[in-house]
Amino acid sequence: RKQATEYSTSSSDEGFEPKPSLTLKAKRALRKRRKLEKETKQLIKQEELKRLHKAQAVQRQLEELEERQRALEIFGVELERELRGEADAGTKDENQMLHEWFELVMEKNKLMRYESELLIIAQELELEDHQSRLEQKLREKMAIDDSLKDEMDLNEEDEI
Repeated sequence: RKQATEYSTSSSDEGFEPKPSLTLKAKRALRKRRKLEKETKQLIKQEELKRLHKAQAVQRQLEELEERQRALEIFGVELERELRGEADAGTKDENQMLHEWFELVMEKNKLMRYESELLIIAQELELEDHQSRLEQKLREKMAIDDSLKDEMDLNEEDEI
């Protein structure tokens, strides 16, 4: 009996022998995938930071531009008064005042074009950010096995 019990326990232990969880090849593939995901997340974060810094620079430039436009506007109002004879023109003649006024108009137009360019850059940054978020959302959706997705999930993935 004692030998039979030892035999049966030893044979039953063999049935519960722990199986290796993953093969060496699968472990390497999993590590490689995790490393790749980590690197991708870091790249995405770096791109977001670049866009943020660029957006902040654009915002500062727009604020500076607005101040310059206000200063030109004040100078332009004073110059127009002088041209109409409402303010003391001092020693300036009319030709000199007209020349200054045209230069002022050209400067104002130049600032308006620059403002348009900055606004386009800002809009481009917003679109890039939106695209990045959609790509991240799509990656998350695609990481889920298709057998676990319902029709709504599949439609949302297609829409993205």
